[in-house]
Amino acid sequence: MKVLIVTALWPTAENPAFGSFVRSQVLSLQRTGVDVELLILNGRYRKLIYPKGVFQLRERLANSSVDLVHAHYGYVGMVARTQAKAPVIVTYHGDDVLGTINERGDKTGFSKFTAALGKTLGQVVDAVIVQSQEMADQFKHSNVHIIPHEVDLDVFRPEDRDRARTSLGLDLHKKYVLFASNPRIPVKRFTLAKTAVERLKNEDPSVELLVVYKEPQPRLALYMSACDALVFPSYQEGSPNIVKQAMACGLPIVATDVGDIQGVIGNTDGCYVCNPQVDEFVRRLRQILDSQPRTNGREHVRHLDGPNVARRVIHVYEETLRRRASLWSGGRRKVV
Repeated sequence: MKVLIVTALWPTAENPAFGSFVRSQVLSLQRTGVDVELLILNGRYRKLIYPKGVFQLRERLANSSVDLVHAHYGYVGMVARTQAKAPVIVTYHGDDVLGTINERGDKTGFSKFTAALGKTLGQVVDAVIVQSQEMADQFKHSNVHIIPHEVDLDVFRPEDRDRARTSLGLDLHKKYVLFASNPRIPVKRFTLAKTAVERLKNEDPSVELLVVYKEPQPRLALYMSACDALVFPSYQEGSPNIVKQAMACGLPIVATDVGDIQGVIGNTDGCYVCNPQVDEFVRRLRQILDSQPRTNGREHVRHLDGPNVARRVIHVYEETLRRRASLWSGGRRKVV
C-alpha cells in the first residue's frame, strides 16, 4: 500500500513544534510498513500554498502509483479532493470543523464559514478522521472515525525533576507551572492561566509560570518533567496533544473540559478538569503545588502510543480501499 500524505503542517527549523504530531504519525505508519510519500505544502505566502498545491498534487499523482491520499487539515483536504484518481481521507484537527475562537471566546464569522466548508468536504471524501466525539458529531454520515493523535512514549516519559531542571537551567527550589502553548492564540485563554498563577505567586513567591512553545519535542518533554503542574484553560480543543504528553510524563494537570480531555484524564489522581474560573484553577493548582505529586497518567495513555494509533489509521486505509474496489468491481465508477 502506497499512501501520499499531504499536509501544510510540518516542523521547521524556526518552529520545530509546528505539525510535530503529523510527523509522528508519518513515522509510526512507516515503522508499521506503510509505504508513505510526503507532499508538504509550504511557501512564503501561506494563502497561496493551497492553489499551488492543486498542481503539485496532480503532478505527484501523475508520476507515482499512489493508492490513496491522506490529507491533514480541512484546507488541505479541499486540495486533495480536486482529483478523483485516488481515494481521499481527511484528518481534521479541530477548528477546521469547530470554528476558530477569538479573544472574547466567540467563534469568528469567517471560521464559521470555513468550518461549514469542512463539513461539506466530509461528504465528498472517502473517509474522515477526527480527534473527538464533538468533532465527529459535526458530520452526518458513517465514514467518520475518531482516532486521536498518538503520543510518542519514547520521547515523553518521566525523568528525574532535579536533573531535568539542571539541564534546563531552572531553579531547583521554585514551583513551576507550565503553560505549553502560544499565549497569543486566543483559544488557549492565557489570561486565565496568568491570573491564576499570579494569585498563587502573591501567596508564595516561589511560584512561577513558565510559557513554553516552539520547542523540539525532546526539550518539551524535559520541561514537563521539570515542572510541577500543567495549566490548560482552553476555550475549545479537539484532542490536545499537550495534555496527552503531560500524562505520559506524569505531570499533574489542571484543565478545562474541552475536546476529549475528560476522557483522557479520567480519574487520574493529581489531574483535575475545572470550570473556566480563576478561583477554581487557583484551588486545584494550590493542591498540586502543596503536595508536589507525580501522576500515573502514563498508564492512561498507553493505548495512544504510535503503533496502536498507526494500526487504527491503517484500518481506515484498508476499509477505504476495499470500498473503492467493490464499487469498481461492480462495474460502477464512484462519482465524487
